[in-house]
Amino acid sequence: MAEKTITIEIDETGNSSLDLNGFQGKGCGDVAKLLQGSDRIINSNKKREFHLACQKQNSKQRQQR
Repeated sequence: MAEKTITIEIDETGNSSLDLNGFQGKGCGDVAKLLQGSDRIINSNKKREFHLACQKQNSKQRQQR
């Protein structure tokens, strides 16, 4: 099983950022939502790995049709 790492950074003005490594599929979003709590998201960026996984999933769906 791949190692999972959660990095949370909080700057001097109280803004925070979250970086998740090693999570796959829906698991990444579930962990992010859990850590978010009642905070609101101002900006969300998905990593290259997320987009590659989506492309792979779409390709599989097209092949099954």
